[in-house]
Amino acid sequence: MATDGPPTTLRSAAAKVSRKAVIKARFADQVRFFGSLLRAPRAVGAIAPTSSETAQLMASHITTASDLPVLELGPGTGAITAAILATGIAPGRLFAVEYSAAFCRLLNEKFAGAQFLQGDAFDLDATLRAHLGDAAPERFDCVISGLPLLNFPKEKRVQLLHAALSVLEPGRPFVQFSYGLIPPIDIAEPGIAVTRSRWIVRNVPPARVWVYRRRA
Repeated sequence: MATDGPPTTLRSAAAKVSRKAVIKARFADQVRFFGSLLRAPRAVGAIAPTSSETAQLMASHITTASDLPVLELGPGTGAITAAILATGIAPGRLFAVEYSAAFCRLLNEKFAGAQFLQGDAFDLDATLRAHLGDAAPERFDCVISGLPLLNFPKEKRVQLLHAALSVLEPGRPFVQFSYGLIPPIDIAEPGIAVTRSRWIVRNVPPARVWVYRRRA
C-alpha cells in the first residue's frame, strides 16, 4: 500500500539530524556565553543563558498586532531574541542594542532581518541615533532588557529606566528579568507602576520578571 512522504526510517534519521543540529547550536551559544562571562563577568552578569520559560514570559508582553517596533537591550547570544521573534512579529520590527561586537555578529547571522546595533544601552538615545540617524523610531511597543542591572550603580539603572520609558507609549512596558531578591530598579515614583512575576525556578539561577510602566 502506498504511503505519503519518505519512509519512517528516513524521517527518523532526519529528526535525529535535526535534534543534533539544535543541540550543537545551543552548545555553541553556551560556549560563546561562558567565554564572554570569563572575559567580562560584570558585563554578562549571569552564570547561564536565560531559560526559554523566562524568555517567553518576557516576550509575552509584546503587542503582536501593533505597528510599533520592539526594542531589546542586551540580547547576548539571543535566548530572549528567539522568544521575541517566536511571537510572530516581523523581524524588521525588532531593534536590539548589544555592547559586544562579537555577539552582534552572531545575532545578525542567526536572526536575519532584525537590526542589531552595537553600542551602549545606558546611552540609549545616542546609540540609536548613531546607527539609525533620523530613521530611529520615536516610539516602541515595549522595551525588553536582559542587562545585568544589579551589577551597575542605582543611578545608572534609574537613568536607563527613564530613557526606556521615554521611548514608550504611556502604559507600555519596560520588561527586565533579575536574579536578585531586591528589584533590579528600586524606584518609588508615583507616576511609575511596578509589577513582578513569580520565581522561575527552571532558570539558572532562579529569576523573576519585573515590569515597569509609566501610568497613562
